[in-house]
Amino acid sequence: MLKGIHHVAIICSDYQKSKDFYVGILGLNVLAENYRAERKSFKLDLELPDGSKVELFSFPSSPQRPSYPEARGLRHLAFNVEDIEQVTRKLQHHGVSVEAIRVDEYTSKKFTFFSDPDGLPLELYQQC
Repeated sequence: MLKGIHHVAIICSDYQKSKDFYVGILGLNVLAENYRAERKSFKLDLELPDGSKVELFSFPSSPQRPSYPEARGLRHLAFNVEDIEQVTRKLQHHGVSVEAIRVDEYTSKKFTFFSDPDGLPLELYQQC
């Protein structure tokens, strides 16, 4: 029935700051960028190398996302990486705070967490 995840939609508070983060730091490819005047909203379509997509939205006066303590709902967004140490160093070079790399007790795979400019929890997960 379901074939995969097509996209994840994110609402940000500072469009330019989030665009710089997702494009300039994380390296997502820009597919389309549109300003919707009737909503006073940007919509940025981004793509990862595997074809999955992230839609980045800005809306005026959108409420903050409750993160800590964790609220019900989507917990975090996880990105698959080949070399978690390399990606972690790149993030830290750009001033992004990254938690210590851990090993999943069930899969023995490396993972770590960091946050986007709005505090959205993001994960790096090394499958190999």
